Amino acid sequence: MTVSALTRPGERDRLIVKLSEIDWVFVLVLSLIAGAGGLMLFSIAGSSWTPWAAAHVIRFAMCLVLMIALAMIDVRVWFALAYPVYFMGLLLLVAVEAVGDTRLGAQRWLAFGGFSFQPSEVMKLGIVLGLARLYHGVSAERARLSWWLLIPAAMIAAPVLLVAHQPDLGTAMLILMTGAAVVVLAGLSWKIIAAGLIGFLAVVPPFVMFVMHDYQRERVLNFLHPERDPSGTGYHSLQSMIALGSGGLLGKGYGLGSQSQLNFLPEKQTDFIFATLAEEFGFVGCVSVLVLYAAAIFMALRTSYLSHSHFGRLAAAGVTATFTLYVMINGAMVMGLAPVVGVPMPMLSYGGTVMLTVMIGFGLVQSVRVHRYAEVTSGKGSFV
Repeated sequence: MTVSALTRPGERDRLIVKLSEIDWVFVLVLSLIAGAGGLMLFSIAGSSWTPWAAAHVIRFAMCLVLMIALAMIDVRVWFALAYPVYFMGLLLLVAVEAVGDTRLGAQRWLAFGGFSFQPSEVMKLGIVLGLARLYHGVSAERARLSWWLLIPAAMIAAPVLLVAHQPDLGTAMLILMTGAAVVVLAGLSWKIIAAGLIGFLAVVPPFVMFVMHDYQRERVLNFLHPERDPSGTGYHSLQSMIALGSGGLLGKGYGLGSQSQLNFLPEKQTDFIFATLAEEFGFVGCVSVLVLYAAAIFMALRTSYLSHSHFGRLAAAGVTATFTLYVMINGAMVMGLAPVVGVPMPMLSYGGTVMLTVMIGFGLVQSVRVHRYAEVTSGKGSFV
């Protein structure tokens, strides 16, 4: 497919042309990851499709169709919706503070009739779109270092503080790091990056001691010394590391993981499904799945590089950063290298909300790929 064929008005909008421009190898990689998740959920349920495996596969199939549908949307439509999505997410977070549902001591949900959702999931995409729109057309000098940086800093800080207050420290950290990644990719000066890292390290100790809730502080302390409470707050980390170590090189075999099958491993279908994978398929199985994740990340970043618009590049890179952070945080958490913060392994873990958020983000990535030659402008002529 040539550039001219993609840019001629008569050809550009044809569905068949757009479908041919989707990265179908990328779709295959996502399907393999989700398929591995389905196999693990089947195993830990005692070789049963219920209650997790069948729902996981069906959700992925529906989300995949949604991703392909979103890829057909012109990237300039995403550009026009960027600020509305960001501010809608911010308003929903404020609504959580006022009328949100409280469950297990956390006020994170909004309920409408029989349906409830977490607005923080909307903000994971909203922060990427809002910052990509903000930086579109900004000069390299302003993006590197200026007082103007207070604007993106405020855009990141507002949702982070609202989500942290719910409290949901894991999601707040994810939004913070995603926003920071977009700002860095936009061309932030290395001097500011170094100063920010030093400031962050200086703030961490007083934040842990005086700002965190007691249970959050316990998570951090037990991350450092899980053996201090092996049957309480350190239980998750210790059982996860036992499962990881017991798998060895090739694992105990499919359906034979004692930690998961005998329910020693907590949250085995969500946060700690990677530990289940390690126990049953060992080091080789873990590396195989991580290679699939690395392939998905590489292909999404390549799509970012191919985009002709700054908005498209930053939006695709921001979504990829969110996905990468999911994988890194969950992997570190399972291996005992990070506190347990309730971040699942995307596509592998059971859960419809995270899968939906990730697949909508990848719909944006594929939209950037399909419409990579589109000229995105900031004025009224954005769709001309």
